[in-house]
Amino acid sequence: MNDKLKQILERKGPIKKIGVVGMGYVGIPAAVLFADSQAFDLVYGFQRDSGSSGYKIQMLNDGECPLKGDEPGLEELIKKVVSAGKFRCTPDFSKMSGLDAITLSIQTPFKDPKDLIPDFSALTEGLRNVGANMSEGTLVVLESTVTPGTTGGMARRILEEASGMEAGENFALAHAPERVMSGRLLRNIREHDRIIGGIDEASTDRAVELYSPVLTKGRVIPMSAMAAEVTKTAENTFRDLQIAAANQLALYCEAMGINFYDVRAGIDSLKGEGVTRAILWPGAGVGGHCLTKDTYHLERGVRMNDGKLDHPPGGESLFMAARRINDFMPRHMSKLTVDALAQVGKKPEVSRVAILGWAFLKNSDDARNTPSEIYRDIILNAGAEVKVHDPYVTKYTGVKISHVLDDILDDADVIAICTGHDVYTTLDPEQVKKQMGKDDPVIIDGRNIINADLYINKGFKYKGIGRGDKNEH
Repeated sequence: MNDKLKQILERKGPIKKIGVVGMGYVGIPAAVLFADSQAFDLVYGFQRDSGSSGYKIQMLNDGECPLKGDEPGLEELIKKVVSAGKFRCTPDFSKMSGLDAITLSIQTPFKDPKDLIPDFSALTEGLRNVGANMSEGTLVVLESTVTPGTTGGMARRILEEASGMEAGENFALAHAPERVMSGRLLRNIREHDRIIGGIDEASTDRAVELYSPVLTKGRVIPMSAMAAEVTKTAENTFRDLQIAAANQLALYCEAMGINFYDVRAGIDSLKGEGVTRAILWPGAGVGGHCLTKDTYHLERGVRMNDGKLDHPPGGESLFMAARRINDFMPRHMSKLTVDALAQVGKKPEVSRVAILGWAFLKNSDDARNTPSEIYRDIILNAGAEVKVHDPYVTKYTGVKISHVLDDILDDADVIAICTGHDVYTTLDPEQVKKQMGKDDPVIIDGRNIINADLYINKGFKYKGIGRGDKNEH
């Protein structure tokens, strides 16, 4: 352990004041959980006062939650910590001076995955702000998912240049990746194990001190910074791979005229004696900020950090192939749509399509990288008129989203269920058909949330992902 940093941290004392950079799906719940802990005195949420996100500042300071999906307990906890004077949101980065720990929860997308060059512009801006304003002895933690090697490489360099201090000597630096999903943010942070990787032992220990008070069931798993980076990118890559396997099998089942969900039930039934064949679910596409990019971070990491990778000949990795399969599913949705229209004697260019669901995840307002947009663009390019409904998403650049379902269904030729919101599971087929006003309406179920037979019996042309047993009725 570095004696100089250890001595600085001992003089500084326990972590009491914290800053969280980035007020989104990760930063907001993390900040209010820190603020709710008796171990800490004050938490600042740092948010740029930009045209797209600046509204969050006042909302949070008024005790309101900017996230409009179903997030149990989050708004109540925001109100609690704001009322207690333990949490404030601010665009003033100078308030970082004197804080004991600062975390960064900033998006790290890829503009074009083909070149494997991430867009770190927002992250680097955040790092520069932290470096320019933090004081000696501060713990800096990256929660953002990054290319393996980033914490000890790019992030370290930017912080050192902006601060004039040295990581591991004057301040602590670690990676503790977020592991949350919309709809269960607070529970995930409290209950999931926390991966913590510092650039040295002192940094790891300080980060463990920061996160331990907010864990209820989760445990701390310490490791190196790069191992922590690989852990996060790999766990999402594996989930993406599992979804791709389900999607591929669903396509096979469609081609063979059988029900994927019967097959899935059979596969999933093999349990006991240490044997399991758990299988995930197929669908209209994979969205969100994590699964759509983390494979690329992992792939980039191995290329940047190891030029001696031994790999089977032929090029593409298994993980990248999985990405292509999942990216294909909205296109498959469009094929099901066109095929169904053809079966009722219609073409896309004279049809109206009602998309049900714009968020990528059910009962959420999170529409980042939503596969619904890919499907919409394909159908629009085919000449169809398209309208979109979502009960949670309030706005989306370039897309008009209605919260009135009847307006979307009125005179539609096709209903395309792209998101499994609960509200869509209770629709009445007879009423829906009446609202559409068509003798031969089409419904495409991309999430297997409706009873196919009920709709078929009411005269719908039905097609669903994985439903080879029904798609040719």
